[in-house]
Amino acid sequence: MDQQRAALDRMWSMVHDELRRAAHGKLTLERLDHTLSTTALLNETYLRLAAQREVRWEDRAQFFALSARAMRRILVDYARQHRRLRDALRYDSSTTTGADGSKGSVSLAGSERAEELLALDEALDRLAAKDERLSQVVECRFFAGYSEEETAEILGITARTVRRDWSKARAFLYNALTDRTES
Repeated sequence: MDQQRAALDRMWSMVHDELRRAAHGKLTLERLDHTLSTTALLNETYLRLAAQREVRWEDRAQFFALSARAMRRILVDYARQHRRLRDALRYDSSTTTGADGSKGSVSLAGSERAEELLALDEALDRLAAKDERLSQVVECRFFAGYSEEETAEILGITARTVRRDWSKARAFLYNALTDRTES
């Protein structure tokens, strides 16, 4: 096992319980039919972190920040997968005729939540282009479920700055998502 993988494994074992708590907290906010369990989210996170060859595992803060970003990517990927499945089922149902001669329409539970998450991801990318730290605060608070204090420690800023950044980020995202739905 190379040094990078050994460092990742050491860090993973030290923070596993905290990551499990964060992942579980995040998934409780997801749609009820979400197919991703806490364990699966953790396993996916580990695999994504292990695939990052250029990262030097230095400290807990860096590890938690990268874990939050990995969880975001995983949840967004699952939302995209949900959208593709929904679209495929809609297409299939629109091309088949029911016993009564009518065209069917398939609606998957959670489609609205998946669409919201994808819209949020796009808005978050725009926010990151304007202010990377605000984007990191959202990743930590929303996608990983870290508290203000945990986020402050991860990002090396004060809890007060996290509160201020969280407020700014939420305002930006609200405006971005509202503008999107009105157009």
